[in-house]
Amino acid sequence: MNTNMPILAPSLLSANFAHFQEALTLVHQHQAPWLHFDVMDGQFVPAITFGSQVVASLRDKSETFFDVHLMTNTPERHFAAFAQAGANNITFHIEATHHAHALVQQIHTLGVKAGIALNPATPLSAIVELLPFVDLVLVMSVNPGAGGQSMIPSMLQKVKRLQQMKSHYNYPYHIQIDGGINESTIFAVKNAGIDVVVAGSAFFANPKLDLFLQRLRS
Repeated sequence: MNTNMPILAPSLLSANFAHFQEALTLVHQHQAPWLHFDVMDGQFVPAITFGSQVVASLRDKSETFFDVHLMTNTPERHFAAFAQAGANNITFHIEATHHAHALVQQIHTLGVKAGIALNPATPLSAIVELLPFVDLVLVMSVNPGAGGQSMIPSMLQKVKRLQQMKSHYNYPYHIQIDGGINESTIFAVKNAGIDVVVAGSAFFANPKLDLFLQRLRS
């Protein structure tokens, strides 16, 4: 197995909501190090998904790294609940706040890693000043709010630029990508220099799952 392979973070959004325990078993079976929780509030994006109770209900059943992605307005209202529920990382969107640095500090005060996410139309310049302080940068390669979309290939240029800055300044953040990652796009994503791959339908609803995992880990 390639020790430099990206971290796999299956997205619970694409699992069967009536069988989260079975989804967690699949995550363990395929040795995915992270589990990704897409939290939507019906305002920042149209859909509503789940809250901190889902994280709490799964926490004592797994030692997997729980990665919470808040697609919400006023994300700071939810930090404490998700930290208490057992989140290991909390990511919020730069588009959802005017006080991103303060929010990163707030998450760290809770003893949790902090990530910043940006939508496809948001330039990297919007987060450059945050890069020394965050643990993760999430590049959305689809428009947030729904699974099953096709990856926007130009987003890989953001990944490459983030990797260049990370190397040049010795920043510690992970670079994560979310949206349209499957067996057809994974090679291009890996070549861009990604650290963490969020996989939704490619993991939980993919008849070619074995092929996807083989290409991810080769």
